[in-house]
Amino acid sequence: MVPSSLESNCKELGDEDADHCGEMDSLKMSLFADESPTHSQPPLITIRIKIGEHGRFGFNVKGGSDQKLPVLVSRVAPNTPADSTIPRLNEGDQIMSVNGKCVEGLTHDQVVKLIRTTKDTQADGELVLQISPIVYTKDSGNNSNNSVDEEPPFQYVPVDTSPSSRSRTKSDRLLESIMLLKEGLETGSIIQQFEQFYRKKPNEQMSVARCMDNQCKNRYRDISPYDSTRVILKDCASGDYVNASFVNMEIPESGIINRYIATQGPLSSTCEEFWQMVWEQNCPLIVMVTPLIERGCSKCHKYWPDLGQTEMYGDNLKITNTKETGSCPMVERTIKLIYLPTNEEREVIQIQYLAWPDHGVPDDPGEFLDLMSKVRQNRPSMNRPIIVHCSAGIGRTGVLILFETAICLIEANQPVYPLEILKSMRDQRAMLIQTANQFRFVLEAIVKIYLEKLIVPLESHAKS
Repeated sequence: MVPSSLESNCKELGDEDADHCGEMDSLKMSLFADESPTHSQPPLITIRIKIGEHGRFGFNVKGGSDQKLPVLVSRVAPNTPADSTIPRLNEGDQIMSVNGKCVEGLTHDQVVKLIRTTKDTQADGELVLQISPIVYTKDSGNNSNNSVDEEPPFQYVPVDTSPSSRSRTKSDRLLESIMLLKEGLETGSIIQQFEQFYRKKPNEQMSVARCMDNQCKNRYRDISPYDSTRVILKDCASGDYVNASFVNMEIPESGIINRYIATQGPLSSTCEEFWQMVWEQNCPLIVMVTPLIERGCSKCHKYWPDLGQTEMYGDNLKITNTKETGSCPMVERTIKLIYLPTNEEREVIQIQYLAWPDHGVPDDPGEFLDLMSKVRQNRPSMNRPIIVHCSAGIGRTGVLILFETAICLIEANQPVYPLEILKSMRDQRAMLIQTANQFRFVLEAIVKIYLEKLIVPLESHAKS
């Protein structure tokens, strides 16, 4: 909820995170006992589970047509694939389909057999469940002796499968993932999962950001980097802290790791730290996805000189704005850095995108695609991180990172699972992608670029 009042300088909450005050400590979903059409039913959720080391998924089921009960998850064992998948499988979930096969009318043993044989019938050994979330609780059903909890240890059961069931290619899995994504958008289930998703990685510490000397360096007091992924300055007069996080996104089977530094928009008092970070990390590109002022509130200090002007940032760095092209919605600047102790010079490109409102989404999806093309054209090396910032460094910044990751997955002919991408992102910087509208926007953009063939698998991956 947004507080009833904010400090006039907008430092109380992250500009893109004013909706997130407080996290849900627990999530309770209601019992959908009344199936009448007048009561809305929860959207179906797709859950994907990799088989564990010991051939188990880690959950038990009860019910089936022979027991005159729906197929329900009766137990999820801790520290198993079912327990750790995102979204998590929960006790009380009703299983509607297993690997695309509807379980209505199947006996208990038939459902168990479907689960058992996943490793043999699915090319990637991945169990795909469609569930209706928590329709049953232990207090709401009767615990008859006829209801057997069972997810037996995996064993090989020969089945007469057609060759096509074993020959799914990477392209098939990519298409399937996009169709699941499209379906999730149409039903709203994937947005519901996003809203239930953790915003901060459990047990990660933010002690450095919150120590007394560093609190004044945070634009928003509730937006902080994890200790484990924060950028550590080596040679800055004010100390080693800057509100910035390394975010590395690996693209499977491609050899690509896109490296980012997600950071807040600099304050007037932290421009020196910002430029010191640019220099020390040898960043070739800065992507700025915020204007300086929105709705009368400062979102970012102007941390670069006017065109043709030079300014000092600290004692070591001389910054010159040598070139500026474009206008709304996109401005590109060429900035020269000189490190005075060695007189070494470097050039950095800054791309500023202006048509993206706080808490909202870009005004024109086509312009956003143009921005992504410009970013990718100006990324010279995977070994050097690019800087991405908005104001808080989480909302609009997160959208850009997820979208480029999805683009690279499509080019590598890999399936796109946005919640898995989001998990990887939030495990490196808390709260990346702030609002459901932002998440929906980026998912719709992913579906668009794939279905309209704006991005296609590269030739080196297309036949795999």
